[in-house]
Amino acid sequence: MAFDKISNLIESFDTGTISDERKQVLQPLIDYLNAKVAEKAPIRLNFICTHNSRRSHLSQVWAQTMAHYFEVKHVSCYSGGTEATAMFPKVGETLANQGFRINKLSEGDNPVYAIKFSENEPAIIAFSKEFGHSFNPSSEFAAIMTCSSADEACPMVLGCDKRIAITYEDPKKSDGTPRQTEIYLERSLQIATEMKFVFSGLK
Repeated sequence: MAFDKISNLIESFDTGTISDERKQVLQPLIDYLNAKVAEKAPIRLNFICTHNSRRSHLSQVWAQTMAHYFEVKHVSCYSGGTEATAMFPKVGETLANQGFRINKLSEGDNPVYAIKFSENEPAIIAFSKEFGHSFNPSSEFAAIMTCSSADEACPMVLGCDKRIAITYEDPKKSDGTPRQTEIYLERSLQIATEMKFVFSGLK
């Protein structure tokens, strides 16, 4: 089971607030997942953004959490960028406020984090890396492009068997402003609600 705070939060998400236009954007991912479930095949999702610092990490964490919550088996979620930077600290802070347990495993310019959504499930390992990094799958995965600049900058993602664009507005625009906490929370909630829609509707 997910931690109580996370479970209660997931229950509160209203997928009815997602527009029909946005549901069309999410449909290719639903189709991909349904095909893998029907085949009883492993599901590997690599969420890709330019710097692998914000949106791709939020997507990775919420997709893995929703797969567990809705008991979709054999799902492994990853993230990467067209370049490596670091997971932005506000991402970890936002997730911690939503009930995740964040453990910093290393220091330096690009720390490694263990993110727990459940007492007994493996932690999600989060750090910034290029999408082709050896930590990520090299074949039989879906490449989920979470920002338009990464989508445009990556004409090819080698090894993926499906490429899907599900882009989000960058919360970075709020950095250093009074609305930063609010904007990061908004983006996390949007991604979480959409991942609930995706994983709750699988056949």
